[in-house]
Amino acid sequence: MSQLDGLIERIQHGQELLLETGKEPSMRTAEGIKVMVKKPLTSSQVSALLSELAPDDKKDDLKQGRHSVFGYRLKDRSFHITFMANGEQVRGVITPSEEEAELKATEAMHAPVTETVPAPAGPAEIDSLFRKMVEIGSSDLHLTSNHKPMIRVSGDMAEIDGEPVISSDRMRKMLYEIMPQHNRNQFEATKDTDFPYEIEGLARFRANIFQDRQGIGAVFRQIPMEIVTAEKLGLSKEVLDLCFLSKGLVLVTGPTGSGKSTTLCALIDYINRNRKLHIITIEDPIEFVHPKKQCLINQREVHVHTKSFSTALRAALREDPDIMLVGEMRDLETVSIALETAETGHLVFGTLHTSTAASTVDRIVDQFPADRQAQIRTMLAGSLKGVISQTLCKKIGGGRLAAQEILFVNPAVSNLIREGKIYQIPSVIQTAKSQGMILLNDALLTLVVEKKITPEEAVIKSVEKTGLIALLKGRGIEVNIKGE
Repeated sequence: MSQLDGLIERIQHGQELLLETGKEPSMRTAEGIKVMVKKPLTSSQVSALLSELAPDDKKDDLKQGRHSVFGYRLKDRSFHITFMANGEQVRGVITPSEEEAELKATEAMHAPVTETVPAPAGPAEIDSLFRKMVEIGSSDLHLTSNHKPMIRVSGDMAEIDGEPVISSDRMRKMLYEIMPQHNRNQFEATKDTDFPYEIEGLARFRANIFQDRQGIGAVFRQIPMEIVTAEKLGLSKEVLDLCFLSKGLVLVTGPTGSGKSTTLCALIDYINRNRKLHIITIEDPIEFVHPKKQCLINQREVHVHTKSFSTALRAALREDPDIMLVGEMRDLETVSIALETAETGHLVFGTLHTSTAASTVDRIVDQFPADRQAQIRTMLAGSLKGVISQTLCKKIGGGRLAAQEILFVNPAVSNLIREGKIYQIPSVIQTAKSQGMILLNDALLTLVVEKKITPEEAVIKSVEKTGLIALLKGRGIEVNIKGE
């Protein structure tokens, strides 16, 4: 019996047991960190305790201080254990790997399934709403029980003319008609599920099904059948040059619905047309489907083809990739593996929900324990190659377009990241426009001057509104705004 078994038995759904050099064994719960044993651990104690749980082929990893992941079974439960080391500092994280709330959802996931659910024999009842949505030019369809269906057009919500209120019972029938069986199981267990849906010849849709106080509801994001190319998006030569890197980390960031997936898709498509490489994408769910051109592309969907982003990213290292796309870098383990992957000779593309280039660096560093942050800054300084932070703006006359803040990591930026002087990054961007860098406010100002968006829309989308208002007062001297 392991010395940790008593603590491991107490780990509940959504919790994790933390063992770290110089700290007391603790449980991370929804309420915060709870100390379990009031005695700090040494590095050798952490390694020894985890070695008791590790299979024979992993014990040497712990002894040598190498990153390792393995499973452990206690009675009728299974656990996922991650061991990380940074010099003399080591850290272990133990989480349940078979949470009861997910058992039903995973039963149907063992059988192979396709990424896209084809329309049932004959049109599904919901298909008429999708056709209206595409005809109108909407980006999203929103369905809520006991409400009329609504769409988002050029950023604004509106009801679909002529459509009645959808009752909760009818809503469930409509959604279950197109929902794969494994997603039905997942929804019944967790009240949330995601999947793609396609109407051949019309469009693909990214679906999220959820439960609220009205009953079952859904949001469908339209994904064009044709990939939007980098040329159509107007991506700069400097941004496209990122596609020819041999290794490093490139991030596309922005709030939900800011077009991150479209930009990433365009970059992967550009590589597919111009290089001969192996690309692995890890997505939740798969949105744009990439046909084979010059590259071999394997697209994997979380919860369908793999358990998690981190699991798939770790496995990808054994699949001879040149380039990896990580749909969301949402947890510490995924970020950690992505950084290590970018350092060891792979080009990694990923997304984060941050609004500026500088805040992207802070978000990555802040995910790690304080005693690892200096090391992470050093890793980022060497591996981060570029950040594209974007937001979607309403165009004058209808439609939307992206305003982008662009950061390339040159020696000056690399030094600022290493020294933790993130607040100085905007100044470097401001003075490095000749290298293709641009601040969000400057990008917004350009769109205003070109009469593509209104000044009001620019101010709404700006993160630093006071500065943009000052720039707008100098409208007409946009060429000289570097020193403003």
